[in-house]
Amino acid sequence: QVQLVESGGGLVQTGDSLRLSCAASARTFSTYVMGWFRQAPGKARDFVANIDPSGTSADYADSAKGRFTIFRDNTKNTVYLQMNNLKPEDTAVYYCAARLFVRSRMYNEYSDWGQGTQVTVSS
Repeated sequence: QVQLVESGGGLVQTGDSLRLSCAASARTFSTYVMGWFRQAPGKARDFVANIDPSGTSADYADSAKGRFTIFRDNTKNTVYLQMNNLKPEDTAVYYCAARLFVRSRMYNEYSDWGQGTQVTVSS
């Protein structure tokens, strides 16, 4: 089991940038796929990005491609989501999640979740 704590959310304007962080408790962090998901009010939890355990391969939702970058530092047990050129439609609670070994876009295939961090983008 992995305990995950997100940070870095906030209120920004259209076009601004934010970097979200997710700190993990697991000693075996480097065996976990890490994912970022988001959920807007009244909507389903959507995939944003994931990264393989070594940090060499990542996958992005179409909405994130070209604007967001996921990366990790296994020496710090932390995964990040760099978000650039933010838009009002990016407003959501952002969650990080962990699963073992194999990347997935499906939220129900992740075993461990953080509490979420709010990102609000004003127009």
